[in-house]
Amino acid sequence: MDLAFTDILLWLSAFWWPFCRTLALFATAPMIGEAMVPMSVRALLALPVAVVMMPISQATAHAVEPLSLQAIAATAEQGLIGLGIGLTLHLAMGVITTLGFLLSSQLGLAMAVLNDPLNGSSSDVITALVNVLCMLVFFGMDGHLLFVSVLGRSFSAWPVGGGLPWLTLQGLAYNLGWVFSAAMLLALPVVAGALVVQVGMGFLNRASPALNLFSLGYTLITLIGLFMLSQVLSSIPSHYIRMTEQLLDGLSQAMKASHGG
Repeated sequence: MDLAFTDILLWLSAFWWPFCRTLALFATAPMIGEAMVPMSVRALLALPVAVVMMPISQATAHAVEPLSLQAIAATAEQGLIGLGIGLTLHLAMGVITTLGFLLSSQLGLAMAVLNDPLNGSSSDVITALVNVLCMLVFFGMDGHLLFVSVLGRSFSAWPVGGGLPWLTLQGLAYNLGWVFSAAMLLALPVVAGALVVQVGMGFLNRASPALNLFSLGYTLITLIGLFMLSQVLSSIPSHYIRMTEQLLDGLSQAMKASHGG
């Protein structure tokens, strides 16, 4: 009976580490980690993935006593690593959300607010539009399979009980500035178009104040901005794929560096 209990305890501990990392990844990853997916569904999705990851994690795992303070520390370690990977993959979606907010504020459509089930709150119409567009691109490029691939490789780079990858967490903090810069670069055509219209209307109103052209400025900026947005939307999917590939390359380099160290 003691032997059977020991075997069950070892099996449960072997399942527990990949389950904690997988659940933390699914809690923060794009699409799967959004508010529209209940936590119970994420836990059910994490169960079969954790079973598949058991032999991969056990091949590189350090010896950890199941019922000890070391096991509690290892559980927190797996959660933080999963959160770090999920947040890194979520940066590309953060760029798109920031882009939608910038475009809405420039076009004067920030007051047109819709209920956003992705974020569990309200958002403007342009942000909702680009989010749905990137959702289709995400599943079109098999993003859910990329999660499983990155998760499996993470156990080789950062084994269970091997400590936290502090350099990777530091790089995640540095990448937050990249989100705003990338969103600003994508929004530059629309921002520049709105600026040109505003400057032109200012000159015309200065030349003939009696016409009161500023009363037409809001409508003209919105129309030209929507035209510019129609031109920008066609390039957003390719930019989203490129940003996701850049993030995956960064994760791959961090894994190789940690595995080589």
